[in-house]
Amino acid sequence: MFSAAFIWEPGIYDDEFNELNALIEAAATSIPGFMGVECWSSDDGVRKNATYYWDSLESLKVLSSHPKHLEAKRRYAQWYDGYHVVISQVVRSYGDNAFAHFTSTGTSRA
Repeated sequence: MFSAAFIWEPGIYDDEFNELNALIEAAATSIPGFMGVECWSSDDGVRKNATYYWDSLESLKVLSSHPKHLEAKRRYAQWYDGYHVVISQVVRSYGDNAFAHFTSTGTSRA
């Protein structure tokens, strides 16, 4: 399993951004191998994070090469004050099973 964390500082969003963002989200969720996404904001709201989970690196690469995603990458400076991406391999996922999570491996032990 792999994750791609997109971390950004928002700038000014317009209708074109919102439309493009919706198309990218729809593309991501339609790709075989997409497992889920979690979004977070810093306490002060200055920085945001959307982490996408994939069952394989190949699935993640399908999104990264999608035409709408490539367009957004070319135009990011219009809408963001900055961004950073972290691609990671998830080697373990566990918890107390108090709530469901799409990365759960069915065990609560490390």
